[in-house]
Amino acid sequence: MELAVEKYKVAAEPYYLPARQEIELFEAAYAAKLPVMLKGPTGSGKTRFVEHMAYRLGRPLITVACHEDLSATDLVGRFLLEGNETVWHDGPLTTAVRNGAICYLDEVVEARKDTVVIIHPLTDDRRRLPIEKRGTVIEAPPEFMLVVSYNPGYQSILKDLKQSTRQRFVAMEFDYPEPEAETKIVAKEGGIDEATAADLVKIGQKVRNLRGHGLEEGVSTRLLIYAAQMIAKGISPIDAAEAAICSPITDDRELQRSIREIVTTII
Repeated sequence: MELAVEKYKVAAEPYYLPARQEIELFEAAYAAKLPVMLKGPTGSGKTRFVEHMAYRLGRPLITVACHEDLSATDLVGRFLLEGNETVWHDGPLTTAVRNGAICYLDEVVEARKDTVVIIHPLTDDRRRLPIEKRGTVIEAPPEFMLVVSYNPGYQSILKDLKQSTRQRFVAMEFDYPEPEAETKIVAKEGGIDEATAADLVKIGQKVRNLRGHGLEEGVSTRLLIYAAQMIAKGISPIDAAEAAICSPITDDRELQRSIREIVTTII
């Protein structure tokens, strides 16, 4: 069975700079067979952190990008017609359970509520996955781990986790890194010098201050890295900031003008 998920192994160590004790907390949760919930804004490093931990723990990582049409069948599996036979195909969650992988449900609140319920038996001391269509139950091996993430800043009352689901997880809060750490991350991932990275981080901080003044969410570390990567390819810092920071985060002309002023003041 391990061969079936060999393609999900994280081959090279993903770069990750810890902010607090998240690595130790995650390792403790894994050892205690506890499910983990990651909360934080878009582009703050949640997915990279999970990839880093999968590599660190030597486990395959199966990621599911949740959306409103995601059904329990999509997660668990379905019967498909192959020739004259009906053949069962495991879904990503079932594959992860069978093989002791880490299953990462990204933006879990986007999934339908009846879909989220399917994970409940995996998040308590039962650690099992019922497959109703086959009338079977799979016991999760000790190596299996369930991780979910979501962005609290974007959720409405219609898209939130029920308390019955929340209280099945240990939770870790993520936010944008401190300026010094973010500068190192942007320089490393973007392939630029730290002085230029520091300027991008200053832009990011000032743009984040516009939250609550018409901007729903500040510029992510991911977008700062995109800007850095464009600069590394020869694009001018101002043009890179326009393409990777100003244009993606808002269509509001006044806000874009404010962001451009921030960029030209710093660069």
